[in-house]
Amino acid sequence: MKIAIKNSGLKLVIALAATGMGFTMTGCEKYVDIKTQGQLTPGTIENYRYVLNNTATFEASPALSDMAADDLELIDGSAQQKSLSSSDFYGYYSRSYQWADDIYPIGNQNYKDDNWSRLYNAIAYANTVIAEVPLVSDGSASEIAQLIAEAKIHRASAYLMLANTYAVPYVQSTANNALGVPLILQPTTEQSLERGTLQQVYDAVLADIEAALPALPSQQQFTTLPSKASAYGLLARTYLYMNRYADAAKAADQALALNDKLVDLTKITEATMANYPLRIYNPEILLSKVPINGITAYSPTAFRLSKELLSLFDGSDQRYNLFTVPGSKISAWEVYDGRYYYLDFIKSEGRNVGPSVPEMLLIKAEAAARDNQPANAMTFVNRLRASRILPGSTVNLSATDGDDALVKVMQERRREFMFRMLRWWDMRRLKDDTRFQKTYTRTFGGITFTLAPNSNRYVFRIAQYEINLSPEIVQNP
Repeated sequence: MKIAIKNSGLKLVIALAATGMGFTMTGCEKYVDIKTQGQLTPGTIENYRYVLNNTATFEASPALSDMAADDLELIDGSAQQKSLSSSDFYGYYSRSYQWADDIYPIGNQNYKDDNWSRLYNAIAYANTVIAEVPLVSDGSASEIAQLIAEAKIHRASAYLMLANTYAVPYVQSTANNALGVPLILQPTTEQSLERGTLQQVYDAVLADIEAALPALPSQQQFTTLPSKASAYGLLARTYLYMNRYADAAKAADQALALNDKLVDLTKITEATMANYPLRIYNPEILLSKVPINGITAYSPTAFRLSKELLSLFDGSDQRYNLFTVPGSKISAWEVYDGRYYYLDFIKSEGRNVGPSVPEMLLIKAEAAARDNQPANAMTFVNRLRASRILPGSTVNLSATDGDDALVKVMQERRREFMFRMLRWWDMRRLKDDTRFQKTYTRTFGGITFTLAPNSNRYVFRIAQYEINLSPEIVQNP
């Protein structure tokens, strides 16, 4: 594999993979040739299979959402708050929790935003595969098409996550004027990093998914590798956040036709390494994606469930029983009260935030609720709850009308996706809906912070470090 790259001074970081090794380049007006070394043969399809198997790159997802969402509540003056404040190593966590203007300010020891750079790294890898696989000296047409398709699904996922982190929520009437994120679709820095429109970003996501679908296998051996089920799941998620609910339900149906498996939590008395599946084998996961902060269930970064989130659970819900623990499990030497999210510690791996079977069921439920089909909506909710709620308690829910059904769907989403990135995305898309609209407040270090429905802080600002490198990037307000 030989890759020629010219950097015109825009200083976009391009990450390239070869035999498991990453190369990073910034600056300098040069052409740089990079060739694989060792036993792999340059220019062969095997190289690109290794690139796509680099899960550390392609699973990377933003972590900021979980600190900003209302699932988290840190008691003011608590040992956890004090520990988070003791070092600016945790500054991103505290500032996200405070809905600060700048999460990564210049002068801070960690002023580079790894959320931004890791997602663009994944895009750079994907672009390289898409551009170069057609030039390989071996490989069948179907093998080539599949690798390109996998890369397009990863690229689409990365752009959807970027848009829901650094751009405003999608609204069809304004998307052609709203700022998106830099849309880089070629493996070169000979292009502007000006932010396109939000509509252009979503159009690119949809185009990648649709182009990839025909060449993908129905299933893959590992959840890290895109399949048709992955693509339909990502398509359903994309349509949901475009408020295209009927299209989202149709795509969710197509995903469920390929994989509708659920892990029956009611059969598990304690979540352990042995009896709960690893992420790469978990039958519920359609496409594995992991926040860049990895395992959080240590002090001081453990996620403490908010009072509001706790109020949605009872002792019959296995998501509470199996995946959360009292604060004494988090720290034996400091007082950590309340309840904490613990699944990633149990499995010694980061939590999945990618599309899943439960998400498809709840997308169908939401679409039905919005179409004023409350009974139909509850059918999908209850199908999920049958594998989550212990028998003998209230497994099946009912709804009086579409609005009531929608409230219950959103509550189920909170229970199912706690600390899985999607709650923040949901807060963004629901903030102007009077049925869910509210002003949030939280206190940190004796200072009260407020997030109003019209707040600019529903959009994370781009790190000043990135704008200094590429001044054409327009900052968020």
